[in-house]
Amino acid sequence: MGKKVLYVDDEVINLELFKINFRNDFTILVADSAQKGFDILKNEDINVIISDLKMPHMNGIDFIERIKRENPEKVCILLTAFMESEVMLRAINEELVYRYIMKPWKKDELHEIIDSAFKKLEK
Repeated sequence: MGKKVLYVDDEVINLELFKINFRNDFTILVADSAQKGFDILKNEDINVIISDLKMPHMNGIDFIERIKRENPEKVCILLTAFMESEVMLRAINEELVYRYIMKPWKKDELHEIIDSAFKKLEK
């Protein structure tokens, strides 16, 4: 399967739920920290990255910002349970994220967003 998605979240249960819900549609790689996410990105060709916002050591915005600095073509999605307007504005104004999604996510909605991220890459 050619459509690889990396999901980074420090909560292992969220990683497991994501894998269970999307494993039949995409190749799913998961990491429980930003550093592990970077390690995966060194070895895998992944163009759609989903990151939780609140994580220890490095938050999702800083993680995405570093990815975009090195690979601006990557499509990044920020997933969070917290509505933080400053973070959202920064992410959008600096064109860091393709979409900002609130937890808990709905499978159909998130699937549609991931599909549209891959379509964006094809343009």
